[in-house]
Amino acid sequence: MSADIALNENKTKPPKKEKYYVQTIRRVLKNKLAVFGIIIIFIQVILAIFAPLLVNYGPYVQDLSQTKLGIGAEGHFLGTDNYGRDMWSRLVYGARISLIVGLAAVGIGLIGGIALGLISGYYKKLDGIIMRIVDLLFAFPGILLAMLIIAMLGTSLVNVVIAISIWSIPGCARIVRGSVLSVKKQEYILAMKSVGASDIRIIFKHILPNCTAPIIVFATMRMATAILSTAALSFLGLGAQPPTPEWGAMIAAGQDFMWDAPHMSIIPGIAIMLTVFAFNVVGDGLRDALDPNMNLDM
Repeated sequence: MSADIALNENKTKPPKKEKYYVQTIRRVLKNKLAVFGIIIIFIQVILAIFAPLLVNYGPYVQDLSQTKLGIGAEGHFLGTDNYGRDMWSRLVYGARISLIVGLAAVGIGLIGGIALGLISGYYKKLDGIIMRIVDLLFAFPGILLAMLIIAMLGTSLVNVVIAISIWSIPGCARIVRGSVLSVKKQEYILAMKSVGASDIRIIFKHILPNCTAPIIVFATMRMATAILSTAALSFLGLGAQPPTPEWGAMIAAGQDFMWDAPHMSIIPGIAIMLTVFAFNVVGDGLRDALDPNMNLDM
């Protein structure tokens, strides 16, 4: 009898609801393009971390007796450049530079953008001032703004990080501000204010955690922009300087040898294309997975 009662109780128990992050992961994994992008990003991270263990030659080692070797050459399966440097080695170390610059630029941009967005969205008196500054930054095309900043600071990867991070702040600030304006109208925020909770507590404990979804999507897709912008600036001679193994600089170095050694530009170009594509499709997948309207059936 007791066994029957226990069985009936188990039948009446509602199924456990999966946690939100588990639902999000499941949705992302159902997106084949997003999974493909995650695999590419994972490979890039592995290459960047274990670069010294994955190459037989240093990225700066020259061998003028083996210049412009083609793909599949003995000892250099991706060939060599016009100085006899191994293309595989330079490609792998270029992944490290691109990811580090991208992460640093996006990280700094997020800090500034989140801070301005929270202040602007929460304090109505400061909203107008901050948004006019953001509008002023939006008036400049992004790459031109980065070029202007680098022209003032000088050409280096550090200045590229600063330029791209400043370029990232306005977009992040607008996204965070919009989320804050939506969240602060919720009843539980009004209740917190009525019981005398401090602004700092309300902002960082109750508002910011509810703004993480758009921030994550923005950061992921901004990584693609940061990597592409780094390559573009280096190609123009405003970023990494020779002989740094940066993908954009490698394309610039190979443009004079497109007829007799096209792999010098094509290989880093493909690396940029795949990496940017990967971050974009992962960002799209996260946006779809984190969309509240898509979680109504969960």
